[in-house]
Amino acid sequence: MLVTVNDEGRAVKVQGDPSHPITQGFLCGKVARYLDRVYSPERILYPLRRKPGAAKAPLQRGREQEAFVRISWDEALDEITARLQQISDAHGPESILPYSYAGTIGVLGYGSMDRRFFHRLGASQLDRTICSEAGGQAWNLVYGKKIGMPTEDFRLARLIVAWGANIHGNNVHVWPMVEQARRNGARLIVIDPYRTRTAAQADWHIAIRPGTDAALALGMMHVILNEGLEDRAYIEQMTGGIDRLAERAREYTPERVAGWTGMTAAEVERLAREYATTHSAAIRLNYGVQRCETGGAAVRAIIMLPALTGAWKYRGGGAQLSTSGGFSWNEQATRRPDLALSSPLGRPARVVNMSTLGHALTELGRGREQGSGIRDQNAEGAAVHALFVYNSNPGAVAPNHNAVRRGLARPDLFTVVHDLFFTDTTDYADYILPATTFLEHTDVQGAYGHSFVQLSQQAIEPLGEARSNVWLFGQLAQRLGFTEACFRDTPQQIIRQALAIGPDGHSANPGMEHITYEDLEEKGHIPLAFHRDGLLPFASGPVPTLSGKIEFYSEALAAAGHDGLPGFAPPAESRWGEAAQQYPLEFLGRKVDNYMNSTFANLDFHRKMEARTSQRLEMHPGDAAARNIADGDRVRVWNGRGALHLTAMLNPNMPAGVVSARLDWAKLHADGVNVNALTSERLTDMGGGPTFYSTLVEVAGA
Repeated sequence: MLVTVNDEGRAVKVQGDPSHPITQGFLCGKVARYLDRVYSPERILYPLRRKPGAAKAPLQRGREQEAFVRISWDEALDEITARLQQISDAHGPESILPYSYAGTIGVLGYGSMDRRFFHRLGASQLDRTICSEAGGQAWNLVYGKKIGMPTEDFRLARLIVAWGANIHGNNVHVWPMVEQARRNGARLIVIDPYRTRTAAQADWHIAIRPGTDAALALGMMHVILNEGLEDRAYIEQMTGGIDRLAERAREYTPERVAGWTGMTAAEVERLAREYATTHSAAIRLNYGVQRCETGGAAVRAIIMLPALTGAWKYRGGGAQLSTSGGFSWNEQATRRPDLALSSPLGRPARVVNMSTLGHALTELGRGREQGSGIRDQNAEGAAVHALFVYNSNPGAVAPNHNAVRRGLARPDLFTVVHDLFFTDTTDYADYILPATTFLEHTDVQGAYGHSFVQLSQQAIEPLGEARSNVWLFGQLAQRLGFTEACFRDTPQQIIRQALAIGPDGHSANPGMEHITYEDLEEKGHIPLAFHRDGLLPFASGPVPTLSGKIEFYSEALAAAGHDGLPGFAPPAESRWGEAAQQYPLEFLGRKVDNYMNSTFANLDFHRKMEARTSQRLEMHPGDAAARNIADGDRVRVWNGRGALHLTAMLNPNMPAGVVSARLDWAKLHADGVNVNALTSERLTDMGGGPTFYSTLVEVAGA
């Protein structure tokens, strides 16, 4: 991204970098208007302290400032560190919980000085599972490293299967490559319960039922193996466990799979044949698939398909979930986990899963057993007495919204939030600290959609008194008396540490040995060493698994007492579960095309782009008629965890038995809650991820 700055130091234009092979000079619709966010009149520009007596409760947009008073940075830092020390002394340092994710996704902003600070403090560590952990673990179990077919090679595919991937909506830099492939004769198949922008333009949209992806992938395997469409030579050379997988796949007949997915048996067979008989067949898989109870098994099954057919041998063939595994940053240097040994604990702290934040804030240390499928064995001991939120808005994005809100509203919970705007989370803060946008600090970036290391140079001075994560946590550490020199490192020093720059000036990180800091400053982006035209990552061996083979059967999973093969079991919260008797509709709390999770949701331009479907419940006409609901009616959507009111929007493209609404800020909703009032803290089958898309509800006219 290129930024034009005028003589007064104000950014006046942003544009794509035409020299970048993936972004090719254009920006997505969100970032094209990024200066609206930078210069928004609603930005928080100074440290704020909650006024005495101001209740921790949802605040009306535009009136949040009334609950806070402006203070100086010195006051804020001194008062926050004093309170953190007091809480640590009284309850132990593990009673302090950081909560962050990818609001800033650079190497420094996402995890460097902050991790050093919390390790040294002895605070609880956060298991950051909310986005990609289940799918990432699943990929690594099969292939050993989270890399896939080169993004540029989608243009060479003869068949593209977008499996839970809304490419046109939120993977927009791949869309021109899809269009080029289609001009050359490729077909686009979209597998998604919802008719996304991408599905609307597909040659074939398969609207399977939520959470049945593993069954479909195994059904495809059944057909492929039954009809001899597999690549035996590739399987023998590159994979392990085919006999066991074949035995498992025999159970998944097209007829049986059709009963789960809502497809016909003939459609299952047709999909399998078209996929297996197209050599350059590409699967673009995204993370929505893994956000159900059997999400890990689903990802494993899907990504085994190109290994079964040998698609990895061909340009334009294979699969891609993420390229992030190619970036081997020196996290030991940037995050310094060794500092935990110098903390008051003298050991690594307990781990709390971010996907069970509601449980952590309301039940930890209170003598109540964990339930509802929560598996978080490390999160025992002291109750959480302090919460430090940055890079995230858990008041909107965390599952089981009502439990999260009850926890945030605790009078005894000390909460600090570092953010740019008044969000669903800042409404509960004791202190709010102004954060920078990525135009206002320097960072180094990896990627999960390409393989270029990028230097993100600071373009403008921070507005007001906004400060970066690196500055903030370095200051907190120094005020708490931490004497380690690493807490005084500059961003440039940490970038060199992330790159593991050696005496010869080059990186020592695998795949980055050709990179110097000076070259990165000059060029802006440099490809990883393995990035080259014609890359076929799994065409030949060995692969980076323990066996050196692509693993259809996982000995590691089996040794841990789990199923070594992918399989399908209907989620507990699905039409096949007991709860369906009371809550018969499967609910999709969808991402919004013009927001990034909850980011951008408060900006008027982006809200206008989503006005047609904002606060609507999309329903199949048959489901609506059975409940005497007409298009435009006000409806109540509820389950045992919560409820919200929406406006019915009849959509014949919705699968029967499935309803959908979009994620938004709770404070911008008439009810003061959002779709996560309905979601649970039940975790995925691997990785401890959230199960946003395994949710049952009932609907009635309001």
